[in-house]
Amino acid sequence: MKGLRWMFSALAVLVAGCSSPAQVFPGGAQFDYQLGGGYEPPEGVSVVVRDATDDPAVGMYSICYLNAFQTQPQAAESWRAAGLLLEVDGRPLADPDWPDEYLLDTGSASTREAIAARIAQDILQCAKNGFDAVELDNLDSYGRSNGQLTFEDNLEVAKMLVKQAHDLGLLVGQKNAAEESSRLRDIGFDFAVAEQCVEFDECSTYTIAYGADVLAIEYLEGFGSDDPCETPDRPTSTIVRDLNLTMPDDPAYRYMAC
Repeated sequence: MKGLRWMFSALAVLVAGCSSPAQVFPGGAQFDYQLGGGYEPPEGVSVVVRDATDDPAVGMYSICYLNAFQTQPQAAESWRAAGLLLEVDGRPLADPDWPDEYLLDTGSASTREAIAARIAQDILQCAKNGFDAVELDNLDSYGRSNGQLTFEDNLEVAKMLVKQAHDLGLLVGQKNAAEESSRLRDIGFDFAVAEQCVEFDECSTYTIAYGADVLAIEYLEGFGSDDPCETPDRPTSTIVRDLNLTMPDDPAYRYMAC
């Protein structure tokens, strides 16, 4: 059924002659963020985010996670072989918080086009697998580039990826770069996935641009005994999870919907 829904959405796009997908994001819905592995969603959940290597959640609005501006750990060598990693003194530049992820080099037109072409294949696979939308992570990677990349570099890649997703009937979610939400909304992003916006006091930056179309994840480790759900300006769709996004059979697993 999900495959048929995707086909009809894509057909509607072609008939309309535009690049916007023929669907509406389920803003305000309860969701789950399952990047650590797919499992039966908690009661009340209707939106689920899973990694691109996982299957969409049956019967749910399903979002496909893609690391669009940095490498997944298992894919770093193929990106380096293609000459698409940002390097400093001949060594790939890693994200300091995730040292097994390396920054993609969005600094030239040729590398941007090559990066977008590779990520476009992942977007296509998300569509074929039956996902409804994609989440593009690490839009803010330029801030970790030691000044070698700019937001404009990443924006150009984002434009290409948004068009690719929309042409396939998928909605597109912003991840990170909260301060650029309005500009990203303007180029076609449909919703946002906000990590720790309560903790970092930036939820309104997302909601001004996207209204109720914001999925917010807060991590217990950032709050101690405080309850992020008590924050008055948090997005309607806010959940609390454990930092490693573990599965329910793990003692560290935590899930709470605000």
